[in-house]
Amino acid sequence: MQSLIEVILPVFLLIGAGYAAVWRGLFADSAVDGLMVFTQQFAIPCLLFRAIWTLDIGQSFHPALLLSFYAGSASCFAAGLLAARVVFGRDWEDAVAIGFCCLFANSLLLGIPITERAYGPDALEANYAIIAMHAPFCYGLGITAMEIVRARGARLTSLPGKVVGAMFRNALVIGIAFGAVFNLFGLGLPGPVTDALDMMIRTALPAALFGLGGVLYRYRPEGDLRIVGFVCAVTLLLHPAITWSLGRSLALSTVDLRSAVVTAAMAPGVNAYVFANMYGRARRVAASSVLLATALSIVTAWFWLSVLP
Repeated sequence: MQSLIEVILPVFLLIGAGYAAVWRGLFADSAVDGLMVFTQQFAIPCLLFRAIWTLDIGQSFHPALLLSFYAGSASCFAAGLLAARVVFGRDWEDAVAIGFCCLFANSLLLGIPITERAYGPDALEANYAIIAMHAPFCYGLGITAMEIVRARGARLTSLPGKVVGAMFRNALVIGIAFGAVFNLFGLGLPGPVTDALDMMIRTALPAALFGLGGVLYRYRPEGDLRIVGFVCAVTLLLHPAITWSLGRSLALSTVDLRSAVVTAAMAPGVNAYVFANMYGRARRVAASSVLLATALSIVTAWFWLSVLP
């Protein structure tokens, strides 16, 4: 109960404040869009740039850590895609979009604040190692699968260009890439620039969580509840269970295991809806899954925190 009150509840109270502000008309829909543009295109890329720039890459990028998390991600993508096609009878394009919902955990807006509140800021290195690969891995897999099923046997010579182009139009990937360049080449920034960067970073997560609440108000559940429930079960239970099992079998350190499992246990991020909307497929399932899983993760995150050492 203490972990629920002290760790999880403040994060969801901030999301709830954004939801309530938009619901009661105290925060305009256009203001939510502006806030999310600020956080997603500027503040959070700055946070990721700073984190990757100062990350000890040799110490943080453990193959066992990445395998534990991303084997779970890929397994959940396959489970979502196949269940959507075989069990729920959706066409292949919808199935890929639903698989993407099962793939894309909210590693940033939920995973980081919950890990930080539970274990302290020094516990975040493994989170940032996972996040550095997250958007490239997930978008790479999702776009590749979608373009293959849309091609229907046509030549796929343009596929690599489409995947790379889509990833490097993403501000989060750009922030990560610049951070990696600064890290690998030992580059620095003048003190005033670093101070300004740190000021921007301090606004990133609180503003993004408040804005996320406003975004979630738009996507109230409407039908497809059986498949939405399946997506919630895969993302909140199956992914962290696979990550937990692999992490234990690969002898992950306690710090890395905590970060990997907490990140895996997060609800689908808003990028799940962005991907569905990009292709015009399974948008209602994606939106409803993001909202319902985010609400349910209050309980499931508490469970995983109680299980972890």
